[in-house]
Amino acid sequence: MKFIHTGDWHIGKKLHGFQLLAEQREVFEQLLETAKSEKVDAIVIAGDLFDRAVPPAEAVSVLNQMLIDMNLTEQIPVLAISGNHDSATRLESGSQWFKQANLHVQTKINDAVFNPVTLGNTQFFLLPYFDPIDARLYFEDETLDTPERAVQKIVNKMIEQFDSAKNQVLISHFFVTGSLRTDSETESTVGGLDNVSAGVFKDFTYVALGHLHLPNALSHESVRYSGSLLKYSVSEADQQKGFRIIELDDEGINEQSFHTVQPTRDILVLEEAFATLMDESYYQNVKRDQFIYIKLKDTVMLPNAMNRLREVYPNVIGMERVNQKGLLSGMKQAKKELPTASAPNVLFGQYFEEIMQEPLTPKQVKLVESLFEEFQKEED
Repeated sequence: MKFIHTGDWHIGKKLHGFQLLAEQREVFEQLLETAKSEKVDAIVIAGDLFDRAVPPAEAVSVLNQMLIDMNLTEQIPVLAISGNHDSATRLESGSQWFKQANLHVQTKINDAVFNPVTLGNTQFFLLPYFDPIDARLYFEDETLDTPERAVQKIVNKMIEQFDSAKNQVLISHFFVTGSLRTDSETESTVGGLDNVSAGVFKDFTYVALGHLHLPNALSHESVRYSGSLLKYSVSEADQQKGFRIIELDDEGINEQSFHTVQPTRDILVLEEAFATLMDESYYQNVKRDQFIYIKLKDTVMLPNAMNRLREVYPNVIGMERVNQKGLLSGMKQAKKELPTASAPNVLFGQYFEEIMQEPLTPKQVKLVESLFEEFQKEED
């Protein structure tokens, strides 16, 4: 058995207001080309096919075409579950007759969760994202008050269906204890109660997880995240995105590999002074068609900075001032006390230089003096 493990497609998601449907289609096509060249037996999608419960019409159209390309055109079996971003009811629509084409979509806790899809030497169990109350209602068991207890109960019932002559793969969408999050993920439960320990899954040959966007969010031989196919936040700018190919033989996992994808437009972080960013000799060497996040080194006020930057970098997705971000830490790390000064504006100038490691400019000195003069007048 050779299958692709992917997930967290988030079709319809925008990056700081920029539409990503073209990029999502682009990386999907790279996945599909690999599926064809590697002659995989199935494609597993571990939840969050859409970015929100009620996706826009164009997002639905894009995902429908992807499913057609995989399942009908290339005739590759597809096994998918709903994630915490999906609407279980909407994604379930049509699932009963989809099975006739080997397109298996599981979105709710019901009897089908315990009936594996068998392909070759492998039983696939599809466990969608759910809240503990769904398990309590199904099992009529009020003690299932956390995902950990609910998942353990479900896994115990799945084990009863294991065929000892086959491998068992679980497809699920949860946060496994010890994993690393990124900024683009939504915490489904407050206080860490969405955690499920990896030990719950010890009886499965392989566990194909969705929910976390970092492919190496969890270091475990048989319990793995695929990560998302695209970067959905600046915190993911340095990550390599892609999907996994898992090969199983009669002894279990024979081989697993990570295959990268690369969209034409990526996230690029530029950390420079404003004057440098606007200098033609600098920006001529920058891929300005990328999604660009700016980290400004300047400490002075820059009127209309974002609009001026977008004249040169049309896809600026955000901006921050790196020196201001470190202001508080600079205050805490000051090693010497500021000398006393009779005039408040002089004291302020000494304070500024201690924190920012550079003196006020003549223009700033005049501004500070005028402000303190106004303050003094108000007090008088």
